[in-house]
Amino acid sequence: MATRKRRSLTGWRFVAPFMAVFALVFLAPIGYSIYLSLYRTKLIGGTAFVGIDNYTKAIDDPQFWSAFGRVALFLAVQVPIMLLLALFLALAIDSGRLYGASFFRISVFLPYAVPAVVATLLWGFIYGNRFGLVANINERFGVTLPDPLAPDYILASIGNVVTWEFVGYNMLILYSALRVVNPALYEAAALDGAGQFRIIRAIKLPALRGPLLIATIFSIIGSFQLFSEPSILRILAPNSITTFFTPNLYAYYLSFGGQQYNYAATVAIVMGVLTMLIAYAVQLRGLRRAEA
Repeated sequence: MATRKRRSLTGWRFVAPFMAVFALVFLAPIGYSIYLSLYRTKLIGGTAFVGIDNYTKAIDDPQFWSAFGRVALFLAVQVPIMLLLALFLALAIDSGRLYGASFFRISVFLPYAVPAVVATLLWGFIYGNRFGLVANINERFGVTLPDPLAPDYILASIGNVVTWEFVGYNMLILYSALRVVNPALYEAAALDGAGQFRIIRAIKLPALRGPLLIATIFSIIGSFQLFSEPSILRILAPNSITTFFTPNLYAYYLSFGGQQYNYAATVAIVMGVLTMLIAYAVQLRGLRRAEA
């Protein structure tokens, strides 16, 4: 019994540093945010306990739901395009018929190494119709291209930036999964006379179900966390990006612009719960399809 207890304590000693850091940087901020969300600072009377009043306000807040609907639309359009591009690139590199595959793989992945702020500034100046590439094309050829920073196009422009940043990351996830497929399966398929498209459909795509699900969940979470790109582009396009363009941007301006820390914490918690529920629903549906 003493030996077993000693082993148990040894395991806890190994995980104790991680648990301490995890509690400090993850659990403690969540707990503090929940605490803040239960209070409200008033002009007269100071901070008072209000229970779930902040949550009721968030549920009835049209600006919050406008921001949520915008990122939901962004997710529905941008994520499938990005994952399809990543899938195509992974299959192309894995085929062995692509000239300079190693260089191509690094080139596609390289934008992921560029910080989001730098990438957004880079694309922001390309989009500029007064100082950037769009302006230069208009001046050089005497045409008037649509303004990528206009309200009707800004969400698509942000989607282009995010796709450029993360398509290589998702491609690497899918490509890594293809590299662990048993080569004997390809040899057996070739002996049976299967062509490349048949091999892709019967061997490669089934092997990518799990990695595709992981990439989808990561992309869903990333879409709902959209912040850096619109916050940077807002400097270049203040008329196109409002303070409630995305939920995270809304919470930021509530906190640092309006000094509404309690309500900002509430918005962040509600958004976190919605993200968790949607990601879990997608995961559950993907697992059910895999078992079918």
